[in-house]
Amino acid sequence: MTYLGDVTVGGEPQTRELPGLTITKVAVDEKMSNNCYLLRCTATGEQALVDAAADAPLLLDLVGEAGLGTVVTTHRHWDHHRALAEVVAATDASVVAGEPDADAITEQTGVAVDRRVSDGDTVQVGDTRLEVIAIAGHTPGSICLLYRDPQGPAHLFTGDSLFPGGVGNTFGDAAAFATLIDQVETKIFAPLPDDTWFYPGHGDDSTLGAERPHLAEWRERGW
Repeated sequence: MTYLGDVTVGGEPQTRELPGLTITKVAVDEKMSNNCYLLRCTATGEQALVDAAADAPLLLDLVGEAGLGTVVTTHRHWDHHRALAEVVAATDASVVAGEPDADAITEQTGVAVDRRVSDGDTVQVGDTRLEVIAIAGHTPGSICLLYRDPQGPAHLFTGDSLFPGGVGNTFGDAAAFATLIDQVETKIFAPLPDDTWFYPGHGDDSTLGAERPHLAEWRERGW
């Protein structure tokens, strides 16, 4: 199957095979339609999950017998960690989250955050390194994960900070929107090239090149 990133709840996952990393995308929960991403280092077989959003049995089936080393929670909103407790209990995976959101994640899930990360930290998945980009605005501790493929375009997991068509919801908070759009521009669009493929917390994927022409429009409309 050609990877397009257009998964649906109840449909088949889609898998992208990169030289060093395999990315499997699946949509869960009919109401929220969250995306979850299983990452596997092709050299070591070590796996990490980006957002244990819902449907733990489905996620654990994806993980399979290879086990799970890490669950990264991109931010503290409830719809992104409903399966966290069950997945961690079944796999003994360590939990990673942005420092400002970590306490809220623990309070909401009952699961301790083992590693609190900040801008510039890295998350290792076998031989594969993911760079943490802290993007405040949607929540104070939202994080993105960047994989710089040495043999191709970069790949960016954006949680709810960036989508095709705009940045994440800031719920009418003008100051939060200003922070979010500024950080998305300076930390994502400014340093990364147009062929960077990004994977959001809901909906379809896109590239930075497809979205870059609309940045001024997003800023002007205020959402």
